[in-house]
Amino acid sequence: MFYQLLQKIIRTASGRTRFVMAIIGLSIALLLIFSAVQIEINYNELLHGKTNQDSIANFLVINKLLNSKSYGTTTLSNNEIKNLQQQPFIDAVGILTPSRYKSSIQSYSDRFPFFTEISFESVPATFIDVTTKDWQWNEQNNYIPMIAPNMFLDFYNFQFSLSQNLPQLTQEVVKMIVFKVNITTATGVITFNGKIVGFSDRITSLLVPQEFMDWANQHYGSSQNTQPSRAVIRTKDPGNPLLVGYLKEHNLTTDADKTRFSKYRQIVNAIVNISWITGAVMLLFALLIFTLFIQLTIASCKDEIQLLITLGASPKQLKLFLLKQFFPSNIIIVVIALISVAALQYILHDFLLQQNIFVSSYISAYTVLTALLVITVLWVTNHRTISTYISLHNK
Repeated sequence: MFYQLLQKIIRTASGRTRFVMAIIGLSIALLLIFSAVQIEINYNELLHGKTNQDSIANFLVINKLLNSKSYGTTTLSNNEIKNLQQQPFIDAVGILTPSRYKSSIQSYSDRFPFFTEISFESVPATFIDVTTKDWQWNEQNNYIPMIAPNMFLDFYNFQFSLSQNLPQLTQEVVKMIVFKVNITTATGVITFNGKIVGFSDRITSLLVPQEFMDWANQHYGSSQNTQPSRAVIRTKDPGNPLLVGYLKEHNLTTDADKTRFSKYRQIVNAIVNISWITGAVMLLFALLIFTLFIQLTIASCKDEIQLLITLGASPKQLKLFLLKQFFPSNIIIVVIALISVAALQYILHDFLLQQNIFVSSYISAYTVLTALLVITVLWVTNHRTISTYISLHNK
């Protein structure tokens, strides 16, 4: 009978409009807060998750920007390479070693009259996106293994072959062809056999093993300048604004298509931060609304509360009852907001999966921890407000 009387008094004193406004305000605030947390988690998973790593985009070939000021001084110094290796947003640096001799390749077959002058490059094997047991060389080898860019084959098949009335070639056919590799020296032309053992989308130059490059440069190289002009870097995030800013500051350039998302990154970062700020502000307003709602409810029935205390009701009983009256609705709002974000996350997972982009179908543990933190904050707010006003009206 005591609790029924209390409930009747509280329901009479509390305004439905104020209560609905408090519920709506808190619901919107929690949706924004939980969504901001989950968006941040998805954002990091898209950038750094193993299923979303791009073995092509995460490797950047860099060189000096060629202009009137840098003309003739485009090599990379040892200090510049060391500085690259020390940057936190760069995981590894590989040197692209150029050939320092004149060379050409041609076909042995008259049916495929192919000839072109060419320059070779080599790079440490860990930076190559072709896996083959043939990628090794010593002086006893019958041929020089080579890796060609896919763009070379595309250029041949869809432009050069059509203009020269030559047959188009698949990768499998090209791998079967033995090419004649010519190196021009001071005493004449030295010939080797060469075979394409793979095709790369990562580095757009004709690659040979590092062992052959070092040997050939030592025996046939004519240039005394051994400093590289290009390097390849491995990074977790090619669109990192810090990386893009570093390259620009040091007059370095790379494939713009791989770094052009840097501006979009900054926009997304701003949107996520705005979501956090908006959600936090909305949560503060919602807490304020709930606090005022509780204060007005208690203030509007202060005479009844004082009468109940006079009749023997303890302040502790009143606090416990009021907490049971207001706090469970807060928990329900938190749970509904969390379920809503979980449903949106599942829908987002299915949508992105169709684009071959992978995020978890479940909400993050950090989002759940945020919900628990919010519940704690709401409980403290409810408890302090009720305790303060019960003590004030008990005097």
